[in-house]
Amino acid sequence: MKRLGMFFFVTLAAVAVATSSASAVEVTMFGKTKDGKPVHKYVLTNDNGMSVSLIARGATIQQILVPDRDGKLADVVNGFDDVAGYEGEDNQYFGCTTGRVCNRIAKGKFTLDGKDYSLAINNEPNHLHGGVERSLDKAVWKADAAPVSDGEGQGVVFWYTSPDGEEGYPGVLSIRVRYELLKSKNELHIHYRAETDKATPVNLTNHAYFNLGGAGSPTVLDHELKLEADKYTPADDTLIPTGEIADVAGTSLDFRKSTRIGDRIETLTNTGALGYDHNFVLNNQSGKLALAATLKDPKSGRVLKISTTEPGIQFYSGNFLKGQKGKGGKTYAHRAACCLEDQHYPDSVNHPNFPSTILQPGKVYEKTAVYSFGVDK
Repeated sequence: MKRLGMFFFVTLAAVAVATSSASAVEVTMFGKTKDGKPVHKYVLTNDNGMSVSLIARGATIQQILVPDRDGKLADVVNGFDDVAGYEGEDNQYFGCTTGRVCNRIAKGKFTLDGKDYSLAINNEPNHLHGGVERSLDKAVWKADAAPVSDGEGQGVVFWYTSPDGEEGYPGVLSIRVRYELLKSKNELHIHYRAETDKATPVNLTNHAYFNLGGAGSPTVLDHELKLEADKYTPADDTLIPTGEIADVAGTSLDFRKSTRIGDRIETLTNTGALGYDHNFVLNNQSGKLALAATLKDPKSGRVLKISTTEPGIQFYSGNFLKGQKGKGGKTYAHRAACCLEDQHYPDSVNHPNFPSTILQPGKVYEKTAVYSFGVDK
């Protein structure tokens, strides 16, 4: 525990020193939770007019404003205008940091170092996105402004310590998530770091829902997607991987060439996914940053490229969006946004042949994701 405490003491000291040089970061009160905890909002801006708004509840991306081919700004992620929206039933993990283990764990069970663990069943019959009441998306994280490492941009660092046994997971897990918006490039970098005092599964991601035509646009099926993945993990009707790693060639999951999302989606409606909700095995398995996905909106010209150090990416086509009201009264209709969640594979803790998600004491969990926005003229 002394080692964990020292790590975060150093981190906080560095943040305190950096705050004055990051004074351009706009910090406002976003609201309070039901139990009275204040939630602050942090707005990062760059020289191109791009801005990213983040809130401390769930270390969440609340808004991303980026230009189209004509320079017109639009918010391209789902979210809410107040804390109550994020606490309500209409929030489907919009923009949050997800974990301790994102995605699914079969029947909420795993065995680690000879001990059996049972987790909440919140996606019958499985465990999803870290639990029910104390998953990372529901925590109010501590935060402070901090400049990007080379001084060329603005940033915010969020930190949270998950106690031993929280949501059934072993170990005290100390987590830091750092968002950085570059000054001259429309790039949002997300850096994750975690340490533990007991062996524990860790798989963190951001759960942003994207519509590059603007959040609340009618559909994402007209977007085009390219994935740097020759393989995927087949799953059962409850979306738990079978353990097989299969080729995408000859299937409706072949996005090796840029393909309209809606072209083949109806071929998947007889599966448990009700559309796309699949983990793709990225060609890059080196642990180094590499391109994973390219999403395009032909109408606005906006393009999103996602790079990651992770071995997989979950593509979800917004199958359970239900017309809830979001920011500015916009409606988030069925399949009106998609998620591209860089991650380790679902249920990895129960599949020894998958890349391991077990973090050991004395080791550091680290990952990086980069969202790069541009336009296709």
